[in-house]
Amino acid sequence: MSQTNGASALDRPEPSAHPMLEINDLNVYYGESHILRDVEMGVASGKMVCLIGRNGVGKTTLLKTIMGLLSPRSGDIQVAGKSITHLSPDRRAKLGIGYVPQGREVIPRLSVKENLLLGLEARPGGIAKHKEISDMVFELFPVLKTVLHRMGGDLSGGQQQQLAIARALMGQPRLLVLDEPTEGIQPSIILEIEAAVKRIVRETSISVLLVEQHLHFVRQADWYYAMQKGGIVAQGPTSELSNEVIQRFLAV
Repeated sequence: MSQTNGASALDRPEPSAHPMLEINDLNVYYGESHILRDVEMGVASGKMVCLIGRNGVGKTTLLKTIMGLLSPRSGDIQVAGKSITHLSPDRRAKLGIGYVPQGREVIPRLSVKENLLLGLEARPGGIAKHKEISDMVFELFPVLKTVLHRMGGDLSGGQQQQLAIARALMGQPRLLVLDEPTEGIQPSIILEIEAAVKRIVRETSISVLLVEQHLHFVRQADWYYAMQKGGIVAQGPTSELSNEVIQRFLAV
């Protein structure tokens, strides 16, 4: 595996005295339906946090609200001590939030290389200023180097997921938000994605917020929050995640 020397395209984020992500008293509605209820949670700098819960409890709604795709009726979202509650999704991306939604959203008629370069739009100056693909992207996901000129739509589901995470990393995020990255993916690729995400946290100090049902992946996180009926109902270190909590809150 090649080594990167000096500053890479995935430089370590600036250390912060604040949590990387802090959510206070967040309430979100669809019409008059109250979906998120008084949500309070945080992601410490350089840590991986997993949000668990059965289908339909509001996990994806929370991630979309963090990204600015939905507007809260009340509450506050802060990144590194600065409120982003009223910023547009593109402003949030430029502040260092990378997002890989459920379903991946790889652009099928662009090549792998073109998909990766799109991730540069989150960086100051965008594609016009930055045209290099980070060595670390290929270290994390070696398969991408072998398929650079294939269309995104021609990749397997597992390869598309690796491409989606790599594209988010191209924007040099401080916080990486992943919505069920192992859904519908074969077990061997799940383990590769797990290992890559752990390495991202360990070697770059990027913080990760992960929604996940795959128990082995959940246990890789430093901390968990369990959601039920739109609210946070349990939390703690994943080392203390009991079988009782798993049975209550994880879809099996």
